[in-house]
Amino acid sequence: MKSIAATALILALASSAAAAGDAAAGKELFAKKCASCHGAVGEGKDAIAKMLKVEMRPLASKEVQAKSDADLIKNMSQGVGKMKPVAGLKDKDHEDVVAFLRTLAKK
Repeated sequence: MKSIAATALILALASSAAAAGDAAAGKELFAKKCASCHGAVGEGKDAIAKMLKVEMRPLASKEVQAKSDADLIKNMSQGVGKMKPVAGLKDKDHEDVVAFLRTLAKK
């Protein structure tokens, strides 16, 4: 009985990992769509923050990384604060960018 439960758990984890985005593809999209304001590795650009009169938190910060994937996707697709929605991204693109953002916390 325990082995069936363990197998089910392993399969569930594997399928959720397979559904996750592609971090390498997300890095490319981030470079094209986000880095001009957020910096190459999500550090934020002080000049942009000062111009917009906002605090731009590093995307590797605990506060940003604590957001759910759904919240990060919502921020990209709908905008947040003075950030406009990111144009031209499909659902898969959002997942890929989130996968890349998650790698930033590990650095």
